[in-house]
Amino acid sequence: MHRHSVVLEITLHTATIHSATAKSAGHIAQSFPPLETETRPTVATDQAAYYLNRKPQTMRVWASTEAGAIRPIRVNGRLAWPVADIKRILGVK
Repeated sequence: MHRHSVVLEITLHTATIHSATAKSAGHIAQSFPPLETETRPTVATDQAAYYLNRKPQTMRVWASTEAGAIRPIRVNGRLAWPVADIKRILGVK
């Protein structure tokens, strides 16, 4: 077996174990559309955290302390993060 094949096999095995572990822990990887294509005025906390490379809990702390890079809009007790603010911070048009 070639060295590259062994490395690839180990990498794939590790990724499979990680995926199974995440699923069993209740964590399912989410995929979001590119920020450039997002047309809604606001996004949920998980999606805002994804775009800003932060954990959702960090976003919630920003909301509660009003000391973060952006502030959410509260809609029926839920946080809605303005897409325009996210794009502005990241320099996306």
